[in-house]
Amino acid sequence: MSELALPSYEGPLELSSALSQFRLVPFREADFTLEGPRADAQYRDLGLAQATAGRIGAKHIRAVKPFTQETGWHWHDMTGHFVYVLKGWISFRFRDLAETVTVHAGGSLCQPAGVPHNVIARSDDLELIEINLPSQFGTFDVVRSDEKEVQS
Repeated sequence: MSELALPSYEGPLELSSALSQFRLVPFREADFTLEGPRADAQYRDLGLAQATAGRIGAKHIRAVKPFTQETGWHWHDMTGHFVYVLKGWISFRFRDLAETVTVHAGGSLCQPAGVPHNVIARSDDLELIEINLPSQFGTFDVVRSDEKEVQS
């Protein structure tokens, strides 16, 4: 424990007044669904949205069909976007970044929030954890980098 750092709130707290709720999501209790932006993947809610009143969202995402085409350039209206790859790999392109970014199993990526990106490839066995701030956000297509965005 650090004696030098001062807490940002009066604590310790009782469970009933915690700043986030206690929320345990055993694997067997959170089913994968097709309710998500991509038809080639399944999504499993990890319970952070409910525990944090929507401040943080987390999903376990896994590929269920081959990747047949890029997602297209888009951006998300969020303040934080993090990816941790559990299995396989995924490749991105980001506006203003010349090289392709590939994240392999065990690797993580802090995606620059709000910056247009395009998922250009992924392995057929991809599994990842995605964390978003906030849990609910808009996704907007970018027709071209110099044109107006349209909501999707």
